Amino acid sequence: MTLTEIASKAKSAALELARLSSETKNAALEKMAEALEANSDAILEANRKDLEFARKENIPGPLIARLALDENKIKSMAKGVRSVAKLADPIGRETSVMELDHDLVSHRLTCPIGVIGAIFESRPDAVPQISSLCLKSGNAVILKGGREAQNSNKVIVSLLADAIGKVEGVPATAVQMIETRAEVAEMLKEDKYINLIVPRGSNAFVKYIQENTKIPVLGHSEGICHAYIDDQADVEKAVRVVLDAKLQYPAACNAIENLLIHRDIADKVLPVLAKKFAEQKVELLGCDKTCQLEPAIKKASEAEWDTEYNDLKLAVKIVSDLQEAVEFINTHGSGHTDTILTENKETAEKFMNDVDSASVMCNASTRFADGFRYGLGAEIGISTNKTHARGPVGLEGLVIYKYKLYGKGQTVADYSGAGGKEFTHKLLPPGKG
Repeated sequence: MTLTEIASKAKSAALELARLSSETKNAALEKMAEALEANSDAILEANRKDLEFARKENIPGPLIARLALDENKIKSMAKGVRSVAKLADPIGRETSVMELDHDLVSHRLTCPIGVIGAIFESRPDAVPQISSLCLKSGNAVILKGGREAQNSNKVIVSLLADAIGKVEGVPATAVQMIETRAEVAEMLKEDKYINLIVPRGSNAFVKYIQENTKIPVLGHSEGICHAYIDDQADVEKAVRVVLDAKLQYPAACNAIENLLIHRDIADKVLPVLAKKFAEQKVELLGCDKTCQLEPAIKKASEAEWDTEYNDLKLAVKIVSDLQEAVEFINTHGSGHTDTILTENKETAEKFMNDVDSASVMCNASTRFADGFRYGLGAEIGISTNKTHARGPVGLEGLVIYKYKLYGKGQTVADYSGAGGKEFTHKLLPPGKG
């Protein structure tokens, strides 16, 4: 099947999905969850092949960590699908009613985007996340995972497509998969059928996609995330949060890569963190002041502050005040997620207002920046764009608007010229008009 045929089938499927009831979509999601649970052995066998391939190809450790599945991850995948089913249907919600004139009323309602092209690396668990969100929001999806997860992705997509196809009215072609780079290049040309591309990867990868397609792109760029320990931080609390933000899952895009510490608290907190990070075999790099306080820490080059490690490596900088911390984050961060550790509410609020990132936090780990943890059910990606969807993109980020105008024979000529009628432009409560 050509890419044009795949995209055309997806477009047809999207038109069918847009008409489905919440009950039908939820029934399809339950079938998807059941299929994952009932076929865990087949998924794990495919994943084993992918892991063997990844190790032979010397795929970086962080990508292998994202690639690996086990029984618990498969259960979590099914749980994530069911959590999407429990969410309110985002389609058909009336968000605005405007009376243009008597008996001439406009209603704005949410509707699906159409066809989503999702391109991502390594993580097979992204397949059910993306697929469930797209189905619940009435969008068809064409998936492209990394070559290192090819077997896992193929099995999972096949299971999901078969599952939804068993529910009357739900087209199996709502979830499709492509496998090669050549197909990605072709997909980027299909602006007739595909309405949005969601790339998850490095800045260079996202930029490549943006420069090679006419299709709108919702960029999920790299995660250069920061933690800033203020001089009024609770040391014990700060240490616990920073350790989690780096160690809970170092390969995640919301794990911290840079740690900033106020100079007035550095001598209290840095030795404790350095010791605990050393115990976990984390390589620390630092500015001159950091290295003076902890000589075992290696000197960081300028490039280190702009690097996403996704590994047991962390760059540490001592700063003079909040303003320097904010400026540093806005210069070197990727607009993903940043947190401040402080007991001063005014300082926390200034940090959260001034840092230009999709998620800003106070006294909490950056690892909370996640669609499931935010209560979105799952996420199709974490957008660092400044478009209609930013941060973890759940159902709300996968809908747009349709205007329905109801009249009784009015014409624009009635409202034109010197003697034309005036518009009332009266905002009405939803459900009225």
